[in-house]
Amino acid sequence: MINQLSWKVGGQQGEGIESTGEIFAIALNRLGYYLYGYRHFSSRIKGGHTNNKIRVSTTPLNAISDDLDILVAFDQETIDVNVHELREGGIVVADAKFNPTIPEGTKATLYAVPFTEIANELGTSLMKNMVAVGASSAILGLSPEGYRPVVEGIFKKKGMSVVEKNMEAIKAGAEFFKKEAADQIGDFYLAEADGKKRMFLIGNDAIAMGAVAAGCRFMPAYPITPASEIMEYLIKKLPEFGGTVIQTEDEIAACTMAIGANYAGVRTLTASAGPGLSLMAEALGLSGITETPLVVVNTQRGGPSTGLPTKQEQSDLMAMLYSTHGDIPKVVMCPSTVEEAFYDTVEAFNIAEEYQCPVILVTDLALSLGKQTVEPLDYSKVEIRRGKLDLAAELPERVDGEYYKRYEVTEDGVSPRVIPGMKNGIHHVTGVEHDQTGKPSESPENRVAQMDKRLRKLNDLHLKYDTPVYSNAPHEEADLLIVGINSTRGTINEAMPRLEADGIKVNHAQIRLLHPFPTEELQPLMDKAKKVVVVENNGTAQLANIIKMNVGGTKIESLLKYDGNPFLPSDIHTQCKELV
Repeated sequence: MINQLSWKVGGQQGEGIESTGEIFAIALNRLGYYLYGYRHFSSRIKGGHTNNKIRVSTTPLNAISDDLDILVAFDQETIDVNVHELREGGIVVADAKFNPTIPEGTKATLYAVPFTEIANELGTSLMKNMVAVGASSAILGLSPEGYRPVVEGIFKKKGMSVVEKNMEAIKAGAEFFKKEAADQIGDFYLAEADGKKRMFLIGNDAIAMGAVAAGCRFMPAYPITPASEIMEYLIKKLPEFGGTVIQTEDEIAACTMAIGANYAGVRTLTASAGPGLSLMAEALGLSGITETPLVVVNTQRGGPSTGLPTKQEQSDLMAMLYSTHGDIPKVVMCPSTVEEAFYDTVEAFNIAEEYQCPVILVTDLALSLGKQTVEPLDYSKVEIRRGKLDLAAELPERVDGEYYKRYEVTEDGVSPRVIPGMKNGIHHVTGVEHDQTGKPSESPENRVAQMDKRLRKLNDLHLKYDTPVYSNAPHEEADLLIVGINSTRGTINEAMPRLEADGIKVNHAQIRLLHPFPTEELQPLMDKAKKVVVVENNGTAQLANIIKMNVGGTKIESLLKYDGNPFLPSDIHTQCKELV
């Protein structure tokens, strides 16, 4: 019996690879196992190598594994591309149709299973993925019947005969492997899971669920990888709550439409990736100067331009902070787990309304599309705060025809806010500089007063923000402080015990609020470390440079990866050892 293993299925995009991984993982999730999945796919609809790597454990985990125990291959390319990950003693289960081979010297065993042939005998080659799932269940010592609830959930609408055919395919795959590979049975049997019910979500789904819980009722957006799942989820769910989703002609329209809806009092978000964020830059400035709440989700991917649209990167950091022209208050939030993505989305709406400014919720592809086990969400933690917007306000009568002071200069920098149609609430709204009633003004004194007011809005945000920096800091004096952002959190945490075993004292800080930067929270952690290593998926050390600008950094070293793949625990372990 083993407590964890890593399983991967691969083949050509469009031939059911994703559904194979989904069925395999969902069944294990329902049995109570913890899972962490990462999908590698091509930036095209059909064709090109794709794979889904899923780590299974009886205990919580938050990173993909360095190596691989089981590789399920639907073509030779899958073996050629992924065989290097197989650990000694691992196995390859491949479709016999393409006469699979493994490189000479590979310390793994190949088993050819006729996925396609068995599926054809049962009626259609489309069921070859179910045969592969069955073979996998035999390797792990799981009953094929454990997949029945998943198969019924997917195929019941097509009739029970379709359900039974797919179950036959799973059972046939399991039986064939048991007969042909009896020598392997037992080596990969998983210890029994606890059977508890947990969620199994990608970050995008958690963001969409958080938006619904926060009271979001409108989403204008343009589809783009890796953000589209947020839109797809809300297309199905928002109508149930009286809301709607509109697919716009581009990201410029999406962002300006979101500003308009928020101006009308409707909680609204839009979501995109790097190219879309670039198009939204001017609209972010409009949100800032009109002091209209706005929530934008940016799911980072490989850039620049179209770049690597389906690969991991964290190279939008500077763009989110500095691409908007002029000076405006802006908040950039960085969840580092799927669970945080849910709660942070709720908080993004609260902050946007409390401070009347744009809020960017940033993820990366590994967090947006990586699927993780999540404990049941606690909806009692959801709090809706709308700041100085009072929908029941009895506004005073206008004096001498003066308009409502929507942009009143206040001590905390946040002005009173009304929505269109409120009696005595009439005021100008314009993207040019304006006075307290919104009337355009080029007065130097007014300009300074309005600028100062807007810029002091966020002075106290770091005091109210729950966790601007996540820290795992067991040492008062550390040899090394590892700093990361977004999805690197779990990988860093997994690398830490390995470094500790090498005699290196390690602390960990994960940036959760990128702007305004949490200097006061990060400074003490950096002060008590001999060296600081900043781990990030880009080629120009953007996070490290932001830290240097806000905290200083004579002892900062960068650990960079920008080949389109996420960090592995071994990457961090090996390279940090070299830096100490």
